[in-house]
Amino acid sequence: MSARALDRVTIGFGLVSIPARIYSTGAPGSDVSFHWIHETCGSRVKMQWYCPTDDEVVERSDLIKGYEVSKGRIVTFEPDELKALDAVASNAIALQEFVPASAVDPIYFDRHYYLGPDKGGEHAYGLLRAAMEKAELVGIATYAARGNQYVVVVRPDGPGLAMHQLRYPDEVRGWDDVELPHATKPREGEMKLAEQVIAQITTDELDLSKYKDEVKERVLEAIAEKAKTGTIEVEPAEAPAPTKTTDLMEVLRQSLAGAGAHRDKGSRAPHARVRAKRASHARASAASAGTRHRRRKSRA
Repeated sequence: MSARALDRVTIGFGLVSIPARIYSTGAPGSDVSFHWIHETCGSRVKMQWYCPTDDEVVERSDLIKGYEVSKGRIVTFEPDELKALDAVASNAIALQEFVPASAVDPIYFDRHYYLGPDKGGEHAYGLLRAAMEKAELVGIATYAARGNQYVVVVRPDGPGLAMHQLRYPDEVRGWDDVELPHATKPREGEMKLAEQVIAQITTDELDLSKYKDEVKERVLEAIAEKAKTGTIEVEPAEAPAPTKTTDLMEVLRQSLAGAGAHRDKGSRAPHARVRAKRASHARASAASAGTRHRRRKSRA
């Protein structure tokens, strides 16, 4: 079944406007969702709004929104006041600049969508996608919808374009908020073994189809069994026992010995060109990370 478009937009770069549609990247029905059920009668329960001051259930129509500016002090807003503050939906994805993909830290990625061409925009859509792919660049754009202002990344993906909604800088924690131990320099022997372990399980391409959601499969099997028989017997999954060896060198040697046994037969070590390309990407990412760190420090 064809995907249903979430919205109609125009992609703008320079003076070119491309009619397009936004699609969700999520597969419908992929999540297993449970409902809250009244145990005594088997009916789904309904959520209600309760006011502790008046000791009564409040109707949705009697609610307004408020913001607590200080302890016990709340500023309330009428729906019309909030609507006036909303961003005006332009339905335009206005590309502001193009940058290398490595310039966008994945930590900022939030939500993901596909962009497909709308009627009359097929040729310009294909041109933009091909030009971005050849230049190895992604586009940074602004987009206003549903009362909010977003910053997004538009990039070539397979035969089309993908769009990633980004968090704003003030929505992302910095490393200063994370407790890190004092960094120690790895010993040469440890580094060589670690590199060998990594090399043994390195492949040229990622194949996500070999990774399965085992929890989801167990839940679906349990649902089917209980629907059929009315009862199930489920044994809790056991986590693998942690390695008790405290000698890091010994753990690395054990990892090196076991890595080959678990590696897919079809995978192979990357050739020199792929290794060089990865090294180039790693250097670009490191440079980008250093720039971001310096920017955060300067703002602080």
